[in-house]
Amino acid sequence: MEIKKILISQPKPASEKSPYFDLAEKYGLELVFRPFIKVESVTTKEFRQQKVSISDHTAIVFTSRHAIDHFFQLCAELRVNIPETMKYFCITETISLYIQKYVQYRKRKVFFGNTGKLDDLAGPILKHKNEKYFVPLSDVHTDEIKNMLDGLKVQHSEAVMYRTVSNDFTPEEKFDYDMLVFFSPAGIASLQKNFPNFEQGDMVIASFGPTTAKAVRDANLRLDIEAPTVEAPSMAAAIEQYLKKNKQ
Repeated sequence: MEIKKILISQPKPASEKSPYFDLAEKYGLELVFRPFIKVESVTTKEFRQQKVSISDHTAIVFTSRHAIDHFFQLCAELRVNIPETMKYFCITETISLYIQKYVQYRKRKVFFGNTGKLDDLAGPILKHKNEKYFVPLSDVHTDEIKNMLDGLKVQHSEAVMYRTVSNDFTPEEKFDYDMLVFFSPAGIASLQKNFPNFEQGDMVIASFGPTTAKAVRDANLRLDIEAPTVEAPSMAAAIEQYLKKNKQ
């Protein structure tokens, strides 16, 4: 089967230098960037039902940009004023810099890890063990942060502030793709929700990451392209490898 139209279930890259655009030009592909999932804030009512007061806390632990976006969005909706003295503990420097979208970075106390591992924050948190920590969470999460903070014996609270939901397709949207590219199990769940009678046929399915690959197989779908691998560390490289193998 000749591949001409590919749905990539991520937002369109901001840079024109994306390897996806190089692929499109090289192989004459039509690329459609269309996420199967989206992240949304919980409602103020849902947050209040968790009986957690943000104002009682003096430090925030952020593990993602989504956490930052939905924390500040809900604070605005709840009319919670964030004091100048608030401290921020971020899992990476990139996430810490994203806080600048909402507050003046130089006026805040921001701490971050070097490797992207949660354990990196243990040191900075212990140096500020008298703070009361708040952790914004997704509706799907583990107890890793809670267990770490319990182990460090610091005061803390957690609350769900955002969730991942299906980004539904409209009846007007054509679904005439030769290849579907997925990056999370939630994307596969959305496919099944949107198209309960979906039949793969000749359609090629690509996935990134072991949990996404497992979700494809658990859905009884054929996985044609799996990344990352030693030969194809990126999704774009894996797609090109497939196109070459199939003499695109």
